[in-house]
Amino acid sequence: MVKTFQAYLPQCHRTYSCIHCRAHLANHDELISKSFQGSQGRAYLFNSVVNVGCGPAEERVLLTGLHAVADIYCECCKTTLGWKYEHAFESSQKYKEGKFIIELAHMIKENGWEDSENRRSFSS
Repeated sequence: MVKTFQAYLPQCHRTYSCIHCRAHLANHDELISKSFQGSQGRAYLFNSVVNVGCGPAEERVLLTGLHAVADIYCECCKTTLGWKYEHAFESSQKYKEGKFIIELAHMIKENGWEDSENRRSFSS
């Protein structure tokens, strides 16, 4: 039997976690863009993620053209979360290579979001 070890992100950082099992997925500092569209609605682009497995790459025509992408899933509960950009065929899309899309439908914010949002409202 193979045991899956779960990576934990530091408690002092705002993080994104799997909505289904609460496994950590990404540190807020790794967020590149909130302006992406997944198959189930809005999605975020991350530079790096943890506790995520990767399926085989396949070519798909997305909103921004042809890409080679691999579905990604939560290593803990096996839910498909989004995809990893393996290759972009258009030069304007090369910045996405090696980056990860996670759909908002599959993640929640944890660790200090309320504190930072409260500080912003007090300073306004």
